[in-house]
Amino acid sequence: MTSSEGPETAMSPDRSTIVSVRKIIHVDMDAFYASVEQRDNPQLRGKPVAVGGSAARGVVAAASYEARAFGVHSAMPSVTAKRKCPDLIFVPPRFDVYRQVSHQIREIFAEYTPLIEPLSLDEAYLDVTENLKGMEIATEIALEIRAKIKGATGLNASAGISYNKFLAKMASDLNKPNGQAVITPKNGPGFVEALPVKKFHGVGPATAERMQRHGIETGLDLKSKSLQFLQTHFGKSGAYFYGIARGIDERQVRADRIRKSVGAEDTFVEDIDDFDLAKAELRPLVEKVWRYCEAHDISAKTVTVKIKYSDFSQATRSRTVATAVPDSETILDVAEPLLASVFPFRRPVRLLGVTLSSLSSKESEHEPQLALEL
Repeated sequence: MTSSEGPETAMSPDRSTIVSVRKIIHVDMDAFYASVEQRDNPQLRGKPVAVGGSAARGVVAAASYEARAFGVHSAMPSVTAKRKCPDLIFVPPRFDVYRQVSHQIREIFAEYTPLIEPLSLDEAYLDVTENLKGMEIATEIALEIRAKIKGATGLNASAGISYNKFLAKMASDLNKPNGQAVITPKNGPGFVEALPVKKFHGVGPATAERMQRHGIETGLDLKSKSLQFLQTHFGKSGAYFYGIARGIDERQVRADRIRKSVGAEDTFVEDIDDFDLAKAELRPLVEKVWRYCEAHDISAKTVTVKIKYSDFSQATRSRTVATAVPDSETILDVAEPLLASVFPFRRPVRLLGVTLSSLSSKESEHEPQLALEL
């Protein structure tokens, strides 16, 4: 990613257009929520900490690295986390504080580029191809940004530097915590070929499972498939998979990125045909999407439940309520009847999902509307 490398070009997967190589940084805070809690409470430092949930119920929103050493991770049921780490300390989330720290971090980003695409409170893409500092080397920009974050917040950040968003995201995980890595245009295709597809950003467990059924275990396996094959078996995502298998990702860093919905889903180890079991699986999904709303200070009016059956057929049920949902329990109160509306299940259920839409900032909510069943 240095100026001495000379101009680089890349080919589009579906046309002969030559595109200039960009300099993309993905900044990812290390164990963000848990690190803020350890920063503010010295008694928590060096100890296994879980933000969210409790020893008896709920799910883990974030885990410190000390907790991760025991296998505790985000979205894990609290009971499971406590079983893995008996000394785990649960602390309630403080989203106002996390938002405040996130704002400090965004102000640092803005010193270098206006092209900032936040993914959450603790991570963002930055396009520094043409940056406000006139710096030519993206790795040096990442080092400066991480040092400024440490100085302003006392927190560690990791970074990935590459010529596209997919590889920058993958690179940011390579030297965590408190490190950074670069994937150059020369090394990008080879890096992807050796990578298991289950580790690809954007490939969840269900998609990885489908790929494995087609003999796709690694990026090299993915690269061996034709564009037509991938579009036939993976729909709209087929062209994206075709590109990233070759180290190509032409998505731009979008400073005006607006999220239209937020969702979470889970594919079960064993299919479920009991309603009470399925209903119990709704809670961690609801809590996960609600945490996103709390963290971003947004509200939602539409709740959608997705049900995928053992034969991969699926159903969705939605409801739009009159006023924005105020908490996770209200979402659950809406979601459970939606799930009940498809019971008895026509086949065992292999996946459940919960999505919130009709999103708006809590500061700019519209007048209440009539309830509408979709």
